[in-house]
Amino acid sequence: MKSLEVLEAVAEMQPVGVSELARRLDLPKTTTQRILQTFATTGWLRPVGGEATRWQIGHRVLRLQVPELQGGQLYVVARKPMQELRDQVNETVHLSILDRLDAMVLIDREDCTQNVRTFSPIGDRSPIHATAIGTAVMAHLPPDEIEAIIQRGLTRYTDNTITEPAALRAELDRVRERGYSLNLCCYRPAVCAIGAAILNSQGRPVGGLCISMPASRYVKDNEKIWGGLVNAAARKISIG
Repeated sequence: MKSLEVLEAVAEMQPVGVSELARRLDLPKTTTQRILQTFATTGWLRPVGGEATRWQIGHRVLRLQVPELQGGQLYVVARKPMQELRDQVNETVHLSILDRLDAMVLIDREDCTQNVRTFSPIGDRSPIHATAIGTAVMAHLPPDEIEAIIQRGLTRYTDNTITEPAALRAELDRVRERGYSLNLCCYRPAVCAIGAAILNSQGRPVGGLCISMPASRYVKDNEKIWGGLVNAAARKISIG
């Protein structure tokens, strides 16, 4: 039972340190470390950056979240294209999947080397209609699922959030036409992103990529270049 509590706590708190986790679960630090190492050997958890002091969920958990790709290989297949995209733009790259029609869930991230960068923890949930990955994925969903998301309500997060159904439908048309989505401070006031959907062999979105950056580094003239790069990276990962 304690082992399962450790797994659940890491999924909730990641990335999390051993000491913080031990305090949360009221366990000895040595016991906590032993359980973490056991999960690491079977792929359920992994140390952040190879260091055994901070932990996050591992590839076996991610496989459970992505049944649409054979063997749950989205996480594995996406690694190299994500790293290449990060190196091309030197901005943070996110990989997220759709959790039913409720939210986008961040399952992997490649950080840039900039001193000021955006940050979201693995496992972070974000709204579909107000994020670059969300609208990229939403644009490729069947019409009835798009309408289900709209009918649930479009919460406003910033002055730039699209909250009118007709305006969102028009934006999804633009996403399909240009091949990438835009989030210009629509969810977080000082964060911009450019995203593209990852599709399976039937053309259904199974996840998405985005380049995430502080609004201060967003350059309108670079939009098409960045959009083309994130679209190309998503196509490398898509199963067709």
